[in-house]
Amino acid sequence: MLGLRFGYPCQNLTINASTNHTLRLASLQDNEKLSHVIMQNFYDLERMLYWNHANEWFLLRIGQHLIPFASHPDFPYDWVREHGAELQRLGELAKRLGIRLSMHPSQVVNPASPSPEVVERSLAELRYGATVLRLLNAEDGVLVLHLGGIYGDRNATVNRFISALKEEKEILRFLALENDERLWTAEDVLRVAEQLDVPVIVDTLHHTLNPGEWSLRKALDEAIPTWKGRRPEVHLSSQDPTKRPGAHAFYIHPDDFYKLIDALDGRSADVMVEAKGKEQALIFLRPGGQ
Repeated sequence: MLGLRFGYPCQNLTINASTNHTLRLASLQDNEKLSHVIMQNFYDLERMLYWNHANEWFLLRIGQHLIPFASHPDFPYDWVREHGAELQRLGELAKRLGIRLSMHPSQVVNPASPSPEVVERSLAELRYGATVLRLLNAEDGVLVLHLGGIYGDRNATVNRFISALKEEKEILRFLALENDERLWTAEDVLRVAEQLDVPVIVDTLHHTLNPGEWSLRKALDEAIPTWKGRRPEVHLSSQDPTKRPGAHAFYIHPDDFYKLIDALDGRSADVMVEAKGKEQALIFLRPGGQ
């Protein structure tokens, strides 16, 4: 569709490739096993880049385990020195093929936590993600983050979040903040993003479950300008009716897709398809799709 580009996170089911191969922390000092896992992730990332280009999927989220436990204090070597050249090569390939890259640390990454230890670990993981994107030379790369918990005091949590990140220039270079399905609406996230001067990602399923006072159109109207001329990223998913609220379905339901199209109202966007079916989730757009 004109003005829209699509992507999926971490794994391609069609070619059985993943950028999230990992190992147990207890095996971290086994350099042979660790090297094998990292090389498998790099190999699969390259396969996915070529597949995406051939099939016109122009976004790809890299798994956070691309280099497993890279932010852990017990990681056994200087991973930037060891793997920097290969990451640069893969980044050059992504740029040549026109693939926009992103990463999305897990929900345990919480820089607003009242625990200094959690904050320290969270910043280490965010620095790792930002370093990967820098080494990939992903000029339009995105590092996606939720605001996390509330801890009984929204204002104090927001202040901690901003304080933890305001001096983290490399993280802020790539950071984008996303609404969630329970605690922080798109409007809440926008207020924090404005203070850090970073863009906002609207997740459609999260917005459906936690809209606050805004319609989806209003949320997009407010979020898109935060990208300041860059292509905005939007997340699209559908509820799995058999699971808890917020759980992703295998496919995107056509109604959810066309609600987003209507709310975008002709504006361009990069749409990250968050579904268990990954690159198979938009089957209804294919000729003969159901």
